[in-house]
Amino acid sequence: MRQLAWLFLAALLISFKASADAPSAGALLQQMQRAYHHYNFELSMVKLRQGLLEPMRFSHGQVGDQDISHLILLNGRPSEYLRRGDEYSFFESGSEPYTLKAARLPGLWSALLEMDLERVLQSYEPVVAGRNRIAGLATQVVRLVPKDSNKYGFVLWLEQQSGLLLRMDMIDDQGDLVEQFMGVDLRISEQPSPWLQELAKAKLPPAVALSEAYSAKPNDSGWEFGWLPTGFKVVSSDRHKLAGLEQSVDYVLLSDGLVDVSVYLAPAKPGDVTPNQVLMQGATSLLTFTNPHNVEVTVVGEIPALTARRIAESLHPAAVAAQGAAHD
Repeated sequence: MRQLAWLFLAALLISFKASADAPSAGALLQQMQRAYHHYNFELSMVKLRQGLLEPMRFSHGQVGDQDISHLILLNGRPSEYLRRGDEYSFFESGSEPYTLKAARLPGLWSALLEMDLERVLQSYEPVVAGRNRIAGLATQVVRLVPKDSNKYGFVLWLEQQSGLLLRMDMIDDQGDLVEQFMGVDLRISEQPSPWLQELAKAKLPPAVALSEAYSAKPNDSGWEFGWLPTGFKVVSSDRHKLAGLEQSVDYVLLSDGLVDVSVYLAPAKPGDVTPNQVLMQGATSLLTFTNPHNVEVTVVGEIPALTARRIAESLHPAAVAAQGAAHD
């Protein structure tokens, strides 16, 4: 019995030491972001949403003094995205290629790797959630739990040795899977791949600033949000014409540092009242309706449909808000 007691005590001490030495969730997320810029690697993965699989490949390398990332979709219409330093090039079937300065590769996978962690952790709680295996590799699991139920949560699987992100799940407030990125093969190398070395020398479209690319000027739309999910704020607003249409719309970009939400406002056509219409594609909601002020509001982003509706319905003329404040 005495021997069993000593063995039990030793096990407790080992467990306590392991817990004390284990990095925090915040430290693991910092390691994830450092790993993305430090390693030469190629990750094959699939995106799962609504039962459909979309294979893709994400590569990164240091070529000389250039930090290069390349994302390619492997099925369907050709789509590729390239980052060289602070310049981002977009190649999509049916559109002319272009390069933007200080932009971001599309998708939440890239957003996680380049997020402002300090800001994001103001509205998400990081939690260490154990260990697992992905693509045959040991991983540390970290959850990003939203501080209110109006946003999706994230579960991240980080390769244990390097810290590289191997899998990302978006989950709703019930813990159900909404969308998933799953790595199936990770290859880390001492040198960047020959393909990335070629891309480092490739001639790309001239880089332009975002403001020049969209020729849109900052604009006060005259509308304000009465409610936004925790952490969201207005990042920019302007007025511009939608591609293929002559009509100008007011545009507002909302963000919590990780998830972006676009809001469009345009005068409704006389007699054309659009009821609440919601389309869901994985984590992305698209809601359109005509508000009581005869303005057609469209909200697009990786948020729950009810959240999109609350954002849209909270919009009100700024003058009304000012009058309400004066009466208060």
